[in-house]
Amino acid sequence: MKAAVIQFPGSNCDMDMMHALKDFKVDATLVSHNETDLSDYDAIFLPGGFSFGDYLRSGAIARFSPIMEAVKQADEAGKRIVGICNGFQILTEAGLLPGQLMQNEHPGFICDEVKMEVTNPDTKFSRDYQTSEITLPVAHGEGRYYADQATIDSLEKNHQIVFKYQTNVNGSTDDIAGITNQKGNVLGMMPHPERAIEAILGNTDGRKLFESILDN
Repeated sequence: MKAAVIQFPGSNCDMDMMHALKDFKVDATLVSHNETDLSDYDAIFLPGGFSFGDYLRSGAIARFSPIMEAVKQADEAGKRIVGICNGFQILTEAGLLPGQLMQNEHPGFICDEVKMEVTNPDTKFSRDYQTSEITLPVAHGEGRYYADQATIDSLEKNHQIVFKYQTNVNGSTDDIAGITNQKGNVLGMMPHPERAIEAILGNTDGRKLFESILDN
């Protein structure tokens, strides 16, 4: 698999993602937000960080980067696209995923490990999980997922909710931590699976997500 890790000004989890992908022997490349072609890549990863300093809203400026048109084309081609934390925010701002990421219910930056439920184990991103309960790190100030009731009902109906918080750390609607688009090829999630792949760090619950992506 060839994977692109998109670098926006202010990305700070790009090297974490590169390290994780290379641990799984993925041919991963850092790609500037100014590029306009992603046709050579099988999967696209939008990492966490503070794109463009999180001015206006998190992801609101990054959505206008030249690379985002190529990301939309990758979506149309059915390629796997993963947005983690700030990447999730960018995907919602760009309209590739429904809903909005807002300021945490209790304002402030959360850095912790949280217990989560794998609510849909039948996606391209979760199918290798053998347990419904996992723990992943979170690090965000604007991680509260919000959508109106009609959108939530649609997400539930189409089984697009992949992860939920067992303890809702940020006030997200319906405890949502990660969702896919309706086609199932785009995933956005606030927790950081790329920071939970090595036993030396005390947590490997992120490994199954990458294994799921590679399990063709």
